[in-house]
Formats: sequence, structure tokens, C-alpha cells
Amino acid sequence: MSATPLASPVNSLVSEKTTLPPLLGASVAELTAWVQQQGQPAYRGKQLHEWIYQKGVRSLFDISVFSKQWRATVADVPVGRSTIHYRSVAPDGTVKYLLQLSDGEIVETVGIPTEKRLTVCVSTQVGCPMACDFCATGKGGYKRNLERHEIVDQVLTVQEDFQQRVSHVVFMGMGEPLLNTDNVLAAVRCLNQDVGIGQRSLTLSTVGIRDRISQLAEHHLQVTLAVSLHAPNQALREKLIPSAHSYHIEDLLAECREYVAITGRRISFEYILLAGVNDLPEHALELSKHLRGFQNHVNLIPYNPIAEVDYKRPSGDRIQAFVTVLQQQHIAVSVRYSRGLEADAACGQLRTKSPR
Repeated sequence: MSATPLASPVNSLVSEKTTLPPLLGASVAELTAWVQQQGQPAYRGKQLHEWIYQKGVRSLFDISVFSKQWRATVADVPVGRSTIHYRSVAPDGTVKYLLQLSDGEIVETVGIPTEKRLTVCVSTQVGCPMACDFCATGKGGYKRNLERHEIVDQVLTVQEDFQQRVSHVVFMGMGEPLLNTDNVLAAVRCLNQDVGIGQRSLTLSTVGIRDRISQLAEHHLQVTLAVSLHAPNQALREKLIPSAHSYHIEDLLAECREYVAITGRRISFEYILLAGVNDLPEHALELSKHLRGFQNHVNLIPYNPIAEVDYKRPSGDRIQAFVTVLQQQHIAVSVRYSRGLEADAACGQLRTKSPR
């Protein structure tokens, strides 16, 4: 008896080479429907769901509550798990993973532990097409979008490796999430409903793609939206972010205001501080003028160095001066010093290369 393909409302297209899509990412209802298609009782769907999301099974043949005969029948049905190609631990406990996908591509994931939480920084694409000038990922180019199971797998991999429940997920790894909206939204649903992570513990980051923030608002998610601004005006933003040429900062901010009005959710603005480039008090004042009148918060990120460019991190005094200007203008602001710097796992440092 051959296994019937799992139908997925999000990703129903299957390549000619792969007749069965992975089970990871499917809901308990989808899994139940699938096991029934195989002639199994409905309760097997709940068991399969538990083994995939709670036990982290990598092969259906290893599910001991199923009969050996049926396990042998469905042994070739892919669960959708990656393998750890490389693992690096920073002194602060942050762990960077290079994960090898089923087609051999490599994607990067970061586990960030603190005393009370475990955060995973997930990638949504292999590489990134945005080519931001200060970011290592963009220097490597773009290959493809990740499927929903490849995004969810990153969280399960970190959870297994740390032997600790993941409490927070940030979509801030390789890639631009809003250029892979269907798979990202499917992964958000799965992480929330199947893995059990609250939506308010999920952060979705974007550099800003025209009309995509407005479309995201229509889903009324409780996730945190983080918009990578990095400059207080159009001219400077275009120098740092090539895609900004086709999307004016005023249009982006208008879409952000619309998002807040529709969802009632505050937006976080990510702003990487580059010494002598965008970190002057006048830059802070100009930025504050854009952000008045709607709910937002500014996350200042002192630059994390990469080899390809000569940007520098501002001094502590320069960072504090920027903060002071924003506070004087009644803009909510915090400084986020990235974890994992020594392992090239900090913000802007991700790349699909392992040290020789």
C-alpha cells in the first residue's frame, strides 16, 4: 500500500522529483485526514502530531506506537527535518547553526539563551535579495524561499539541542520574510498552534516591501512587527538599502501608520547605528519627526562588524547622545546589543559559511 500525499492549503504544489510533501508544518486536522487516507484510525493523527512536534521524530519508522507493518509502508514519507552541518558556541552561550536542507542548501539559525527565555532567530530564505550594504547575508546573494517546514524545523532543532522549550522566535535571520509571505504565515500558524508559542512571543522583521505590511495587517496577528529603517531620510536609506530606491520612506511610514490603525499593535523600528553615517544628533532629531503620532518603539542596534565593509560601531557617548535626543522628543527607545558577536551570529553577521 503506497502512501497518499498530504494535502496542504498553503503549499499544495509538489515538485516532480518529490511526490510527497513533508509532514512538518501540518496541523492535527491535516495529519488526521492524512492517516485516515492511509486506512488508519483517526486517533493516529493526534499521535503523529505529538511525535512530530513534541518528540521531534525524524522518521515515521521510529514512531513506536505505530505497527511495524504500517511504519514500513510509510517509512519514505518525509517528516521534513534538517541536519546540523555546523555548530558554533559564543562565550555568551549563543549558538549558531548551519542547517543542511533536503536539497543540500545551507541555512543559518541562532539560539539565544537568557536566564528566563530561549529565543530562536530563524531564516526565511536561503540568502537574501535585499543586499543591504552593512549586512553579511546580503553579500552572499539569494537562492530561494524556505518552505514552511524548513522554517519550523529551525525552532525544533534549537529546542532539541538546548533541551529547553523555545519561548520566543524572531524572524530576523537570513532573508526578507515579506518576500515569502505564504510560507512565513504558515510557519507562524504552526509555531503558535502546533509548537505552542504565543503569537505575542513572535517577532516578524521586514525591511519594507510595498503593500506587504498592509496585507499583513489584514491577518490581524498578535505578532510584533519590526521594520528595519536604519536611516532618517530617503537619500541615506537608499545608500544603505538598495530596495529603498523603489519604496520611498514616506510611503513606508504611511503603511506603518495604517498597520497600527488596523491592528492596534505597536511597531518596532530597527535602526543600526553606523559611526559617522547615521548616528548624529541631527539624524536622531530627523528620525523623531517621522515617528510622532502613532504607536512605535525604536530599537537602536550598534553595528556588528563584517569583513566586506568598513563601517564602524559608534562610541558609547555617541550612542547615548542619540538616545537622549529621541527621549527628549518623547520617542520610546532602547539599545539592543546583539548576542553571539564572537560566533558571527549577531544581527547582520549571518552567512552560510563555516570556518575552515
